[in-house]
Amino acid sequence: MAFDYKKEYPEFYLPPKKPGIVEIPEMNFVAVRGQGDPNEPDGAYKTAIGLLYGIAFTIKMSYKTNHSIDGYFSYVVPPLEGLWQQEGRDIPDYAHKENFQWISMIRLPDFVTKQEFLWAAQEASQKKKTDFSRAEFFTLREGLCVQCMHVGSYDDEPATLSQMERFLAANDYVTDFSGGRLHHEIYLSDPRRCAPEKLRTVIRHPVKRKLS
Repeated sequence: MAFDYKKEYPEFYLPPKKPGIVEIPEMNFVAVRGQGDPNEPDGAYKTAIGLLYGIAFTIKMSYKTNHSIDGYFSYVVPPLEGLWQQEGRDIPDYAHKENFQWISMIRLPDFVTKQEFLWAAQEASQKKKTDFSRAEFFTLREGLCVQCMHVGSYDDEPATLSQMERFLAANDYVTDFSGGRLHHEIYLSDPRRCAPEKLRTVIRHPVKRKLS
């Protein structure tokens, strides 16, 4: 049976609807950086997602090629994720999506080295006749975070963010967006096939202990 990161690591991908504290280890991703409204038809965000999945599935299906990846095992491609920011703000302003700066990404299995990533990018470029040079091998170590499962429309996320802030205040934590730490979302539902009110999104913020 294929290894499924969501099932094997539910503490990272399937948190409850109530906020909780979690320590996130270092992970590697295929990532594409960009800016602008993610809902823009044929915009930069849509293009980025195509690049991510192009490389992710090239690696997943590499066993069908002549290229052998050391340590390869059968797995389910992990969910799409995103790091989001807007200049001068830590918490997103959903009324001005055009100001978003984002890093869209998909987790890579540990057996994917930077060398294997470069092979996959070149292989995808040749097969799909598309430029994959914007995709990068991206390492992220988030450390201490608060996270919560948000169920509903992306535009309704402020209510969940408020719930997370109340939890932090009651437990002597504060958000910590220093050092490039960002608002993080993990998308467990496909918005093309799921009603907005049923969308499941993991929301994660970096935190630190409140100084007494």
